[in-house]
Amino acid sequence: MGMLEGKVAFITGGASGIGAGTARRFAQEGARVMIADVQAEEGARVCDEIARAGGEAGYVDCNVSDPEAVRAAVAATVSRFGGLDIVFANAGINGVWAPIDELQPGEWDRTLDINLRGTYLTVHFAVPHLKARGGGSILITSSVNGTRTFSSPGASAYSTSKAGQVAFMKMIALELGRHQIRCNAVCPGLIHTHIGERTEQRHTEEIGIEVELPQGSPALRGGEGDPVDVADTCLFLASDLGRHVSGVEVYVDGGASLLR
Repeated sequence: MGMLEGKVAFITGGASGIGAGTARRFAQEGARVMIADVQAEEGARVCDEIARAGGEAGYVDCNVSDPEAVRAAVAATVSRFGGLDIVFANAGINGVWAPIDELQPGEWDRTLDINLRGTYLTVHFAVPHLKARGGGSILITSSVNGTRTFSSPGASAYSTSKAGQVAFMKMIALELGRHQIRCNAVCPGLIHTHIGERTEQRHTEEIGIEVELPQGSPALRGGEGDPVDVADTCLFLASDLGRHVSGVEVYVDGGASLLR
């Protein structure tokens, strides 16, 4: 029997990167998984992979900054699978990295809307269903940026959103504990995904705060990881192994952020 046998998981941003890796891992352990994303083709591909491996997964289109879209996606999950036990608020963007006097209000808003508002909306609409099940686990993808390191030039909006997610997590961990709902955050470092390819950087070299270690990083594997490294951490937090863990941020970076 898998560690998540009989559980239902809702994963935003589940069509690629950390979300897709976690969807596969949860399905391997017996969870039925709903992938919520805006990448339909990629989402269908992950669902097919899970099905071929003997798991069960579905896809629903969802812009996490849109309240109605998130409400409908959570409702679709409960309708299809009969309930909800695990919520992974993972969807996010790097957005635009630029000097603060060049970063435009609309660029700031988009990053905060997807990363922070999206996390709130996901939790907001999911919590009633977790309460109905008598408890559950909420996971949030934050980052080392904004929580432990501040050396990414121009990432003011991104880092602010990631710091906000950790503060939000700690507040709701206390609020929801009486309902047997745990809430934790994973804070990945350098994970091999494609999110960096979708980052717009403008004049960040002018800020001059980027840190380079002259002899490389002494952290595990140089501080570089893969989506499965985060997925396994999420599995611990979502399963009964993490039954007494709530309100914590877990750094998944091989210790690299201790240097910066």
